[in-house]
This record gives sequence, structure tokens and C-alpha cells, in this order.
Amino acid sequence: MVSESPLRGEELEKEGWVKQFVANEPRLSEAVNLYTELGFEVHLEPLPKGQECNTCAGTEGHQEKEECRVCFEGFEDQYKIIFTRRRKERNRSPVEGLTQGSQ
Repeated sequence: MVSESPLRGEELEKEGWVKQFVANEPRLSEAVNLYTELGFEVHLEPLPKGQECNTCAGTEGHQEKEECRVCFEGFEDQYKIIFTRRRKERNRSPVEGLTQGSQ
């Protein structure tokens, strides 16, 4: 899997994806199901490792450069970044090859 970097995020945005939030189970599956039911395609990216925090205590007055990831340290593999975009074909399932009537 490819880590979500600023370049990866920009690439996804150019493809029409919108970054929503970071989650782990069981909220991850719940969010994926909800977005899918609402007619969105869902793409999950792994949470990058080793990013420094520029927003926590002791950094007041510094401009935020990236989202803080300190709380995820050591558990990055359990979290995913949720990206969504509107499904292009309303009758298509987000699972390739299935249509809404065959689920």
C-alpha cells in the first residue's frame, strides 16, 4: 500500500477524492458502509508513520503544517484515512461487477 503523503493527497484530490477523516474499527467499517449507502465511492489510505507533531502543547504560535499524528504512534497500522467521491454511475455498486439489484 502507498502511504498518504502530500503528493499522494494531491493526486487523489485531482481524481475527485475528498479527505474525510481518520478511523479504526469498528467506526471504520461503519463509516465505509454509511458513505457507500449514501452513494459515494470510498478509498482507504494507510496512516503514514513517523510524522512530527506541529500542533500539540509546546508548539503554540507555530503555524500548523500537518495534522498531528502523535496519538497514533505505534498503532498506525490500525487506522485508515477515509477518502470519498460521488459515484459516477448511480446504478453501479462500489464493488466491481455488482449492480444494486444483485446485492
